[in-house]
Amino acid sequence: MEVRSCYFSLSFLLAFFGRATKQPCKEQTTTTPSLYIFISSNTEVLGRLSSIMAPLHSCSCWPCLLFLACFLCACPIGFSNEPEMGSTRVVFQTKYGDIEFGFYSEVAPKTVEHIMNLVQLGAYNSNHFFRVDKGFVAQVADVVAGREVPLNAEQLEEGQKTVIGEFSDVKHVKGILSMGRYEDPDSGSSSFSILLGSASHLDGKYAIFGKVTKGYDTLEKLENLPTRQEGIFVMPLERISIISTYYYDTKSRQRNLSCEDEVSMLRRRLIQSANAIEKQRSRCLP
Repeated sequence: MEVRSCYFSLSFLLAFFGRATKQPCKEQTTTTPSLYIFISSNTEVLGRLSSIMAPLHSCSCWPCLLFLACFLCACPIGFSNEPEMGSTRVVFQTKYGDIEFGFYSEVAPKTVEHIMNLVQLGAYNSNHFFRVDKGFVAQVADVVAGREVPLNAEQLEEGQKTVIGEFSDVKHVKGILSMGRYEDPDSGSSSFSILLGSASHLDGKYAIFGKVTKGYDTLEKLENLPTRQEGIFVMPLERISIISTYYYDTKSRQRNLSCEDEVSMLRRRLIQSANAIEKQRSRCLP
């Protein structure tokens, strides 16, 4: 109902922008598309709003920006609650391709710190995915027992540590990284799952600490490998080794961004700003 109640506001927004405004951006042109067919869900509305803003990043039309800001404040759209991702990226390399992911440091700071310590020590090298349940999860083994190469003393010390269960309201959807644990909510160590689909029954029970940014094609290849059932686990017939790992900071790569990447960054910033506006609106208005 909230989204439908915004229909006339969106229509007025369309009328305000009217024409398919085009703004040059180096070698390519971005066009503002129509909104009419994107009223059916909050996510679609948000996506279309970010598309509207993209061509305005080089525009000095402050009345347009002011109008959209007022629209975002006044219209009770339930924007996506996806948390902000940090700039660090970790890459797991397998023979089927790479899997890259980033961290939600504000959601699970202790978990992120622990996993990143293990990555920096090279503890996930020669480890493997011991579980691949199609449409559910691909789970990385605990580094203490899952590696082909023995851990050194420093790796073992970090690998044996556990972290508190940093449970949140972030949803278990495709691509999410979720800590494995035993019955004890504070028993998470180094095993974690990559969600291959939505799993709402895990929400609030397992600590989410990041999300895949690249490599969904690799995950699809893993899903289609032959498996066997072993108790509650669906396990691949072959060993899916994490051959090597590395990490980098996206901030160091932003100096040579393409126009398309710049537009993508601006869209993400719009979504983050819209989330902040909506939170403030919900606190300050009845």
